[in-house]
Amino acid sequence: MDATTVLAEINGNIATVGYGLAAIGPAIGVGIVVGKTIEGVARQPELAGRLQVLMYIGIAFTEALAFIGIATYFIFTN
Repeated sequence: MDATTVLAEINGNIATVGYGLAAIGPAIGVGIVVGKTIEGVARQPELAGRLQVLMYIGIAFTEALAFIGIATYFIFTN
């Protein structure tokens, strides 16, 4: 069995794998945003309220990348 035969037997949609890879970036981004917010609160506890608001804004922008990834998945799966 050669490589061409093996590749011909693989079927499915590569967009599924693409969305899985696209979801890794926002997950890492949210982890960084939350981690840096915790660092900031540990350094200056009096700014906890302001930092929390900025954290939620950062998470929202980061999660927008995941929504773009899932929209791309639905666009390319016809």
